[in-house]
Amino acid sequence: MVLSMSNSQAHQEGNWGDETVPYTMGLEMMTKLRFYFHDIVVGDNPTAVRIAEAPGTNSSPTFFGALVMIDDPLTEGPDINSRLVGRAQGFYGLSGMNEISLIMGMSLVFTANQKFNGSTISVFSQNPVTHTEREFAIVGGTGYFQFARGFISVRTYNGTGPNPIVEYNCTIVHPRKMSFY
Repeated sequence: MVLSMSNSQAHQEGNWGDETVPYTMGLEMMTKLRFYFHDIVVGDNPTAVRIAEAPGTNSSPTFFGALVMIDDPLTEGPDINSRLVGRAQGFYGLSGMNEISLIMGMSLVFTANQKFNGSTISVFSQNPVTHTEREFAIVGGTGYFQFARGFISVRTYNGTGPNPIVEYNCTIVHPRKMSFY
């Protein structure tokens, strides 16, 4: 009995990466989603908050060096009161010295229906916000969107005030079903 326990314990502690199995992704699907991102910077309940800055951020014309944490609503339509489909949770840093540009790392967390509820897509991309149209990279996902890849075509819907509204058109490629041998 003692030998059995010590052998089992050694297996648990010493072989953290000893299993690799073949798999096949199977057929892939393409899912297209459209929704609106609301970056609420000012107001009673901001969803984007500056958490850090570089020594010269406030004197920079592009706010270079600021870091902002977000939990922004994603809605079905451009009106903030339209149906909530999820939240953009993550951060962006102002990364352009000569142009207002962001580096963004965020999860788009979907909550609107049973099919996508709890699923996410992961975005890591540069965002030149002064350009009306731009693209973001989808680098992963969870739930319905496991192993996701793709892109988001982004268009500023309303950027005249301090709280921009941005249209997201997502093209997400992901496996229909995975099987392990």
